[in-house]
Amino acid sequence: MTSIEVPVLIVGGGGCGLSASVFLSDQGVDHLLVERHADTSRVPKAHYLNQRTMEIFRQHGIRDDVLAEAAPLDKFGKVRWATTFAGDGPLDARRIHEMDAFGGGGLTEKYAAAGPELPSKLPQMWLEPILRRHAEQRNPGRILFSHEVIDFSDEGDHVIAEVRNVETGEVITVKAQYLLGADGGRFVGSKVGIEMQGPPSNVNTTTVYFSADLSQWWEEGTLITHYLSPEDPDLSVNLIEMGPSWGKACEQWGLHMAPGPPGRWDNETVVDRIREVLKVPDLEVTVHKVTDWIVNAILADRYRVGRVLIAGDAAHKQPPAVGLGLNTGIQDAHNIAWKLAAVLNGSAPESLIDTYEAERRPVGRENVDWAVSAAQHHQVVIDAVGGGHNIPAGRRGQRLAAYFDPSPLGDTVRARALEMFDTHRGGCQSFEMEVGFAYEEGAVVPDGTERPARVPMRDEHTPTSRPGHRLPHAWITRDGERLSTLDLTGRTGFTLITGPEGTAWSEAAPRVAEKFSVQVNAVRIGDGAEYADVDGGWEAVRQITGAGALLVRPDQHVAWRSTGADEDAEQALTEVFATILDR
Repeated sequence: MTSIEVPVLIVGGGGCGLSASVFLSDQGVDHLLVERHADTSRVPKAHYLNQRTMEIFRQHGIRDDVLAEAAPLDKFGKVRWATTFAGDGPLDARRIHEMDAFGGGGLTEKYAAAGPELPSKLPQMWLEPILRRHAEQRNPGRILFSHEVIDFSDEGDHVIAEVRNVETGEVITVKAQYLLGADGGRFVGSKVGIEMQGPPSNVNTTTVYFSADLSQWWEEGTLITHYLSPEDPDLSVNLIEMGPSWGKACEQWGLHMAPGPPGRWDNETVVDRIREVLKVPDLEVTVHKVTDWIVNAILADRYRVGRVLIAGDAAHKQPPAVGLGLNTGIQDAHNIAWKLAAVLNGSAPESLIDTYEAERRPVGRENVDWAVSAAQHHQVVIDAVGGGHNIPAGRRGQRLAAYFDPSPLGDTVRARALEMFDTHRGGCQSFEMEVGFAYEEGAVVPDGTERPARVPMRDEHTPTSRPGHRLPHAWITRDGERLSTLDLTGRTGFTLITGPEGTAWSEAAPRVAEKFSVQVNAVRIGDGAEYADVDGGWEAVRQITGAGALLVRPDQHVAWRSTGADEDAEQALTEVFATILDR
């Protein structure tokens, strides 16, 4: 039997697992990734890449390849509600409402001020090949598709796993110091006794992935369009562009049917249903896949058991509202990668890995709860116009007709409904949930300050350099090159950011770095420094004086800050690193 020994074994080659591979490679960590399927996903799955994820892709050199295939913001930056997709009845094909969403339209300026990247739309079936290519380029020969873990055991100081080649049946033994389960909760978590906690769910959703030419009827520009049938709640659907072209040129689509029992349709029988719900009776359709899936709202009780860790859907599953699922998984991987690297290279003890759960599980909890809240509230919103699934067939036409009534009473009906629609910004404009998550405990040194107040709808973001938060973005320049402050962090090591009067911090940094065997890149921003704060944007968000300092982790979160100078900068930084690295 063949044996392989690696520091880290990743189980699962989806969006989270492949991202973890890229991040570990960039941290210089040798690892093996195994995925039981022969190839990346053949169905769209998640399709929204939020602002924070795009910043991470920027940091790790993936962003350009994503943008080359992704829909531009003007092609998806709205959410829309309509009666039906097509049809010639008095209530057919009528727009009910649309609103800017996910950084589009009037939101773009606000999102652009918050970070160097804007959100993108690229379904997982197109994203994963990009991630796989980057993973294979950075870790050649160690990304094994058609391989599945059939058993593993935690031996205390290492993990032993049996990996089977699905095509040949050959079994190899893998010895790893850590195992990262990114398998969607299929096997790893339950094997070590991790429980997924949350209310039981039996709500089945059927998604049909198909190709068709819808250009004659399609109103482009949305991330998702909700069609609320005036006739029958079971004919209400959501339709989503799935590329690979965008707008009216889109070839492939995802259609979410009304909730119902699994197994209702197969690739052949669903064709007539597609034509019925879209009201295009002679539509030429090629069905690629019909999937039934349960809408869950569950969170793992632990993210780590011994030398086994979990991330992505293996740790949290939530309704697709707000688009936090895949993004949270990629951000999980971003958090754990640098910590595994620090432990494996000897600069931190194993206890640093415990901060992964301490930091990421509260974020997982908040994101699951927020997605549930948004999904439930959306039901209330569409009920307000008479299009919800709770509105019976006999009353739907009457309710929707009242919404379009040109009379003064119709004006009132629309005004009331539009106020309800506006509350949906908590579901599609909550960019504080995308970039504002923070770590209250873990590998951070709190400074005693309070977290900035968060508005209830999470549609406003307050940048802050408070420890635990993502480094605030501002545009700076060096030798004429325009950069984001986030670009200062590179892909590895810590970054110490000071002002023009922060020389003592900069001089102490290399001595402390040598003491702890860590990489620290010291930079200064301000008048006379190597980086210029050309428009005052950094001064507006830094929350330290020109003599102060920020220490930023490899994952771009602030680990510590000093608002001003210190009598003994070297001793202060020594204590900071001892705390962060648990030494």
